[in-house]
Amino acid sequence: MDSAHPSQVHVNVAFTSDRARTLYAGQLGPATMLSVGTDLKACLDGEELVLQPGERYAIKTGLRIQPLQSGWAGIVSSRSGLGARDGVVVAQGIGLIDPDYTGEIIVYLLNTAREVRRIGNGERIAQLFFVPYGYPSFSEVDDLHPTARGDGGFGHTGR
Repeated sequence: MDSAHPSQVHVNVAFTSDRARTLYAGQLGPATMLSVGTDLKACLDGEELVLQPGERYAIKTGLRIQPLQSGWAGIVSSRSGLGARDGVVVAQGIGLIDPDYTGEIIVYLLNTAREVRRIGNGERIAQLFFVPYGYPSFSEVDDLHPTARGDGGFGHTGR
C-alpha cells in the first residue's frame, strides 16, 4: 500500500498464537490497492465449526489490534459473499472496536440460512476496516434548527 495515502492509519497487530500467525501469513491487509477491508479469518481449535440454522457462534480471529493514531476505530462487517450467498452474517450487524480495546477480535456469526453452514479453520469470515471518529460535545437546546426533512422518518421520500 502507498505509504503516502492521506487516510492511511498505522495499526499494531499482535497474534494470539503461532497458529493464528500462520493463518494470516502474508495476507494481512486489504486484498487489492482499492479494497477497504482486511479479511478476518476463523481461528478455530478444530478444523471446522458447524452452524445450525438460526444459530450464532463467537469465533476467534487470532488478532489483537491497536491503532497508533488517535481518532481511528475499527469496524467489523460481514463479508458480502458469505452473507448474500450463504446467509452467514455478523450477528449484531457490525462490530465496533474501540481504539483502547486490546483484546482478541471475536466475531459473532449468525446463520440466517435454512441449511447448516460450515466454517473451516482459516476461512475468511468478516472484514475489518478503519474509520475516523470525532467526540460529540452535546449542548442542550429547546429546539433544533429547521431542515427540509424535519422529522420525516423511514420511507418519507417514497419508493
